[in-house]
Amino acid sequence: MKVILFILGSLMLFLPLVTIAVKKLTGASARHALLSNIAMFCGLFVITAVLGLTGASAASPDTTAVAADGLSTGLKYIGAGLAVGLSGIGGGIAVSSSASAALGAISENDSMFGKSLIFVGLAEGVALYGLIIALVLLFVS
Repeated sequence: MKVILFILGSLMLFLPLVTIAVKKLTGASARHALLSNIAMFCGLFVITAVLGLTGASAASPDTTAVAADGLSTGLKYIGAGLAVGLSGIGGGIAVSSSASAALGAISENDSMFGKSLIFVGLAEGVALYGLIIALVLLFVS
């Protein structure tokens, strides 16, 4: 079972490269390459989520203690990934809007540099908070 999942995961990882090569050779649109890349990413995500949630990588998956440990470990990793990813996206959105407004304010009045730097730093703090939450999820039991 593990060998089949490994081969399937490897195939999903390298199949978008084949579609990109075909696009380069034939001159087809990049839409098919993008859609296959998204589909392969979702497939790999499902495979890793199933392996993490079911504890299939454990030595003896037939006991309930190992299955419960696999479930908690898998959910812990998914939660940490979501914390970092979503806080990074939110921090990026916040920095993009606050930094553009700060540049506009600095261009009109040079004395606004310190105040605008504080607001941009506060927006970057959102991503750092997500990273701290992920580290707490992973390393504090």
